[in-house]
Amino acid sequence: MQLNSLKVLDNLPITVEPIPKEHSPDIETDNPTHHSPASTPANGDGTHIGQRCILLPSQKIEALRATFEKHQHERQLVILQDFPDPDALSSAWAYQLMAEQYDIQCDIIYAGTLSHQENIALVKLTGLPAHRWTLQTTKSKDLSIYKGCALIDNQGTTSQLMSLVQEAGIPIVVVVDHHSLQGELKAEFSDLRPSVRATATIFTQYLQAGMLALDNSINHHVKCATALMHGLRSDTNRLMQAQEEDFLAAGYLSRFYDSQLLNAILQANRSKRVMDVIERSLKNRIVQNNFSIAGVGYLRYDDRDAIPQAADFIVTEENVHTAVVYGIVHDEDEELEVVIGSLRTTKLTLDPDEFIKEAFGQDNQGRFFGGGRTGAGGFEIPMGFLSGSNENSAYAKMKWEVYDSQIKQKLLRLVNPRDNPIQTE
Repeated sequence: MQLNSLKVLDNLPITVEPIPKEHSPDIETDNPTHHSPASTPANGDGTHIGQRCILLPSQKIEALRATFEKHQHERQLVILQDFPDPDALSSAWAYQLMAEQYDIQCDIIYAGTLSHQENIALVKLTGLPAHRWTLQTTKSKDLSIYKGCALIDNQGTTSQLMSLVQEAGIPIVVVVDHHSLQGELKAEFSDLRPSVRATATIFTQYLQAGMLALDNSINHHVKCATALMHGLRSDTNRLMQAQEEDFLAAGYLSRFYDSQLLNAILQANRSKRVMDVIERSLKNRIVQNNFSIAGVGYLRYDDRDAIPQAADFIVTEENVHTAVVYGIVHDEDEELEVVIGSLRTTKLTLDPDEFIKEAFGQDNQGRFFGGGRTGAGGFEIPMGFLSGSNENSAYAKMKWEVYDSQIKQKLLRLVNPRDNPIQTE
């Protein structure tokens, strides 16, 4: 589907039958979003395309407005997961622009790196104001200037920076995410909707409800709309897994985004290192019960995003409905190692969030090592005491074999529980 074709949605008279109250779809939020037919334009609490209206609850919009008003003239941190994707990056930018209306200055930060070619292109070509703060960088900063933080497309469990933010006594003001609840959250405002395909959809609904009036004549509005379209497209698998509200959000963004700029972002080339990781995943994969599982060994920190790209590739193999790719990522700056993995699936009955949580469980603080959404998921397992010290190739090989066997055992226990996944001679 060509994204430009979404513009026709503005002119299509969409009619629907009323949905009986007892069968109305629920969205998991404090105040569910209601889908209802409308023949007149929505007011500040809703949006419409043709005769179809997506209403955000007035309580939710008013709560967000009240939160912004309460924190006028302050400075906030907008914290992303360590390896932010287009959905997180674009949504954070939308949050920053919304907060500016209340004279709230926001710094968008992440601790990891941008290694996926499309993420790098997104930030460079749009000028998206996101900055990398390593743990060492953050320790040297005066965090007392920040009066609050916002967690966008995450709940703090996938950011190394949260411990430092909490130590500095910075309260969580806002949490907006489309993933399932990861643990106890104490925030002034929260909007968690695991049934929504992309956080960019949620933020587009905020914009439609009047939290920010997008203007085609304002350059950064056009670029932010382009970023949101990319985030929405990315998290819905090029709109193939999009739901009605995602299409409606895309239809609204189609009035503002730059299609040529988006095409330039999507045309970014894969690096040779990414292709090498894909080759390794093909070489090392094992296939059981239509699951393809591949360990790719050690990767540089900057090549972390090669893992989900490899999963995207091997799930396209014939007779494979689910792919899991993982490797050990080494951060030379922090002398840390972590097992990073990605899951991709085309099987409608497989819930990536449940699968990953059941496979890898929780840490000693009750935080899950991973989770997911429709069609995709990921996990991150710190190696702790065994991190680093890979100068000895024999030792590094032995360490990888242990982790490789352990991950395969946990995955195959679910894929084929009757088999013994560890082969010994």
